[in-house]
Amino acid sequence: MDDELRTVLDLELRLLDLDVRRSRELAGPLIDPDFREYGASGQEWDRESVLAVVFAADHEPLEVSDEAAVRLAEDVVLVTYRTRRQERTTLRSSVWRREPGGPWRVLFHQGTPVPAKT
Repeated sequence: MDDELRTVLDLELRLLDLDVRRSRELAGPLIDPDFREYGASGQEWDRESVLAVVFAADHEPLEVSDEAAVRLAEDVVLVTYRTRRQERTTLRSSVWRREPGGPWRVLFHQGTPVPAKT
């Protein structure tokens, strides 16, 4: 993984940090104004609703595994990984973009629940 892909992956993981999630000042600059999320719950979120509701909620830390980052275009990166909280595992993917001369920001995120093994 090259340095730029590592940087974007680190930004994604930063959004999972509880201190960042609880701070609009820390999380806000990482989220694109056109952000859209399809949550593992099936709920659809935009930037403002994520900052107001999702990130404001008190969460337990997530276990993260299988992290990867792939360049889709010069200024577009796909980040994928798994999260686990208690007995719930979720596949996650995020698209990050960088406007010319600007910072990397997350544009899209999707969480897909992994069915429990029976």
